[in-house]
Amino acid sequence: MRTALWAHVQTSRPYTLSYPVLVGVAGAGVSGSAGFAEFALAGSGTAFGWLSAHYLGDYFDRDLDRLAKPQRPIPSGRLAPGTAVFCGVGFALASATVLTWANSLTLPLVLLALCGIVAYSRFCKAIGLSGNLVRGLVTALAFLIGSMVADPLPGWSAVAFALVFLLHDTASNLVGTMRDVDGDRSAGYRSVPVRKGQRYAARLAVGLYVAAIGIAMPALLWPHRPGFALLLTIAAGAGLIAVLPLVRLAPTLSQARALRAHEILVVERLVLAAAILARTVPLPVVLALLVPVLVFSTWTQAVMRSRHEIPDEEALPG
Repeated sequence: MRTALWAHVQTSRPYTLSYPVLVGVAGAGVSGSAGFAEFALAGSGTAFGWLSAHYLGDYFDRDLDRLAKPQRPIPSGRLAPGTAVFCGVGFALASATVLTWANSLTLPLVLLALCGIVAYSRFCKAIGLSGNLVRGLVTALAFLIGSMVADPLPGWSAVAFALVFLLHDTASNLVGTMRDVDGDRSAGYRSVPVRKGQRYAARLAVGLYVAAIGIAMPALLWPHRPGFALLLTIAAGAGLIAVLPLVRLAPTLSQARALRAHEILVVERLVLAAAILARTVPLPVVLALLVPVLVFSTWTQAVMRSRHEIPDEEALPG
């Protein structure tokens, strides 16, 4: 029982779960009209969708993980593939139920996001930049869906910030492929660093990240609370610290160093989502939410992530 429970904890990746909650909540807060119920529905609905993505993604990646990450729950035999599918579908239904109950107009976007989850792992992840873009699109849709929990349709500000998340998470996912380049190459995955090299991937990731922040910056000219500028500056600084060194290190970039850059982005994106929330919500309220999730995400990432992403050499086949 303990082994099975730990397999589910690993599959759920608790160090990432705060992010979809904040993305959904930030989406609900973009117009400034949401109350506690809307924030709760947006956060829980996007979190259920994120959990679905983890289970279904691990199911579709099971053959790749058998080669590159045999320590993960499915290839190690601690989680049955059928159980992963059952949990993934269950969380997808929970997400669709919560979000469409809040606003039935979200259903097309919810279905599109769920299709993106399947397409990412089943098809797009293996063929380069399209996989990174689909991964970014899922987060952008989560933000738009969150905005529709509070309002019937997303406004222009919601669309602009959704584009920020699209570019940001495309860049972050691209950094993740730089970490996984050896395993992807051995499995025949044609990711950007496999096809074009680490330096090209690093430059593209930097360009996408800078573009994301560049789109967010003009929002400083719109009416906003002071916390928005502060948190956006902190997020931009942390993100650049993560991605800029990758260009210099690209020729000899180690898996551990790429993982470290991605770990910074996992924390930075929490601050970015909180910054967008702080545009309409008082900073003390945002910090009361952000600080605990930063502590939780940082702690669980330190305890769990390297073991989940980097196998012991003895565990690798051959």
